[in-house]
This record gives sequence, C-alpha cells and structure tokens, in this order.
Amino acid sequence: MPKLPVMSGSEVVRAFVRAGWHVDRQKGSHVILLKTGERASLSVPQHREVSPGTLRTLIRAANMTVEEFVSLT
Repeated sequence: MPKLPVMSGSEVVRAFVRAGWHVDRQKGSHVILLKTGERASLSVPQHREVSPGTLRTLIRAANMTVEEFVSLT
C-alpha cells in the first residue's frame, strides 16, 4: 500500500474533481463534494494539511483505493 501524501484541503479537492466529483457548496471551512451515482458526499476540510486519517476516510467514502487517489495527485 502506498503511503498517503501530505496534502492541503484545496489539493485534495482538486484530486477528487479529477476523479469526477464536483464542488456542490462550501459551509464554513469545509467543501462538500458530490458525484452522480454515489450515495455519499465528501466533506473536505480546508486546512493547510489534511490529517492522514481524514484523508484515508475520504478515499474510502469515495470508493477509491489509495493507489487510485495518489495517481490523481
């Protein structure tokens, strides 16, 4: 399993947009992403550095593997 990259919130949002998610709205410091056909929404915190646990949870919620996510960065 590849190691998770250290990324900011905006970098994480850009990677998910490349994967077909789109920005629905922003509430406070969190960007909400939606994707057609997916039941889940992603809430990405706009921090300088997203914690590895949060990033891994977002990747799982998007039904992606870490390898797929890393290839989008």
